[in-house]
Amino acid sequence: MFILKLLAVLLIGLFAIYLWVLRRFRYWKNLGVPCPAATFPYGTLQMGKVREHTSQSNARYYRQFKNKSPICGLFFTIKPAILALDINLIKNILIKDFSSFHDRGVYFNDRIDPLAGHIFNLEGKRWKTLRTKLTPTFSTGKMKYMFPTMVNVGKEFVQTLKNESTEVEMKELLARFTTDIIGRCAFGLECNSLKDPNAQFREMGKKVFEQPRNNRFKQFLVISYKEAGRFFNIKTVREDVSKFFMKVVKDTVEYREKNSIKQHDFMDLLINLKNSSNENERLSLNEIAAQAFVFFLAGFETSSTAMSYALYELAQNQDMQDKARKSVTDVLVKYNGEISYESVNEMSYIDHCINESLRKYPPGSNLIRECTKDYHIEKINYTIKKGMLIMIPVYAIHHDPEFYESPEVYMPERFEPEKAKQRDSITFIPFGEGPRICIGLRFGMLQAKIGLAMLLKSFRFSLSSKTEVPLVFNPKSLVLSPLNPLWLNLETLN
Repeated sequence: MFILKLLAVLLIGLFAIYLWVLRRFRYWKNLGVPCPAATFPYGTLQMGKVREHTSQSNARYYRQFKNKSPICGLFFTIKPAILALDINLIKNILIKDFSSFHDRGVYFNDRIDPLAGHIFNLEGKRWKTLRTKLTPTFSTGKMKYMFPTMVNVGKEFVQTLKNESTEVEMKELLARFTTDIIGRCAFGLECNSLKDPNAQFREMGKKVFEQPRNNRFKQFLVISYKEAGRFFNIKTVREDVSKFFMKVVKDTVEYREKNSIKQHDFMDLLINLKNSSNENERLSLNEIAAQAFVFFLAGFETSSTAMSYALYELAQNQDMQDKARKSVTDVLVKYNGEISYESVNEMSYIDHCINESLRKYPPGSNLIRECTKDYHIEKINYTIKKGMLIMIPVYAIHHDPEFYESPEVYMPERFEPEKAKQRDSITFIPFGEGPRICIGLRFGMLQAKIGLAMLLKSFRFSLSSKTEVPLVFNPKSLVLSPLNPLWLNLETLN
C-alpha cells in the first residue's frame, strides 16, 4: 500500500511538472509573439537528434518571422529569451540604447575560475573600467610596433607551406600561423606551432574550442541560470588550460620585470597597469592572465577562420583570386616589394575579400546581450524585463537579400566604399557594434590582411578532390567553423 501511495505521489508530481513546463512554453504565445516550437529540456535550441549550428536555426526563424514582428520568442531550456529581428531594434540594442543592454549575459565565475574574468565576459562598471584601460593597446602606434612581428611570422608561414605537399589542410595551418602571431604579440613567446603542430600553445587553443569543459547544453544552461551556476561553483575553463596559461603569464611577467624587458606588446601594457601608481588602474596577476587568455583565443581563431573561408572562396573563383593577387603585387611595386604597414593598408581588394568572407561566414554568428533594465518595445507594446537574454542573428542579417543581393554568392565588390555606404552599417556586424564592438578588431583584420596578402603573392590555390562543397558547419562549435578539414591544392608561384 505504501509503495502504491508513493507511486501515486510521484506520478502527480511528474504531471504537475509537465503542466508547469507546458505553461512556461506558452509564454510567448500568450503574448502574441511568434515563437518556434519548443521541446523539453532543450527549449528551442537545436540539440536533439537533428543537429545544426545555431546560426542556421536562427536564420530560419529570422526568415520565418521577420515580417511579422520585431522579435520572436526563444527558450533557452525553459527560460524565455528573445531573437531580435528588426534592424532598427538591433541598432538600438547595440548602440542607441546601449545603457539598457551593456552586458553580454555570458556566465562566468572569476572567483574560482580566474581566466574567465576577461573583458569579453565582464559586466557593468568592471567592463567599462577595463575597456578604458585596454583601449590604448590597439592604437595605430601599437599596431605599427607589432607589424614587423606579424610579417616575420608570415614569412615563416610561407616557408612552411613551401615545404608542404601540393595538397594542404588550410584551416589547421592558418590556425598555427595566427597562434604564433598571438603568442609573440600577447606573450612575447615563440609558440613554434608552425614548426611543431603539437606545440603546447596550439594544443591548448584546440582544447578550448574543440574540447570545452562543458557541453553546449550545459553552456546554455549556465547562461540562462547564472546565479545557479555561481551557487554550484561551475567552472567554464578546463583545468589543464587554466594551469598552462596561468603559469605562462606568471613566468613571463616575472622574467620581464626581473630583466627590465620592454617589447611594446600587449603584455607590456598589462604589466604597466599592474605596476601603475594609480591604485584604480592596477591589475592583479589573475586579471592580466585573463586578458592575455582572451586576446590569444579571439586573435587566433577568428582571423584564421576568416582567412580559411576567404581562400576557400577564392579557390573556387580564380578570376577573383587573380584580381586579389594583382592588388597585392601592384601595391608592392610602389613599395619596392616591401610588405610594410603602409603598403598593406593600400591593398583595398584584400580588405574587400576578408570583409566578404566575414559577411558570408561570420565567426561570431550570433551576438548575445542581456537586458540590464526594463526596455519597452512600442511597436508590439512589450517590455523586455531586466535579466532577459537577447540573441542577435548576425549570420541571418548577413544573408538577408534585402541587404545583400544574391547573399549566398561571394562578391568582394560589395565592400567597395561607394557600395558599402549605401547599406546601413548595422547590416555588417562580424565584430559586433557599438561600445562593446570587439576591442581587437584592428589587430585581427591586420593579421588576416598580412596573411592573405603573403599567401596570394606566393601561391595559387584551387579546390582539392577532398574539398567539401558546400561546406557543412560544425553544430557543436560556438564559432562558425567547418565540420570537416578544409583541403586546398597549392601551386608555388615564387
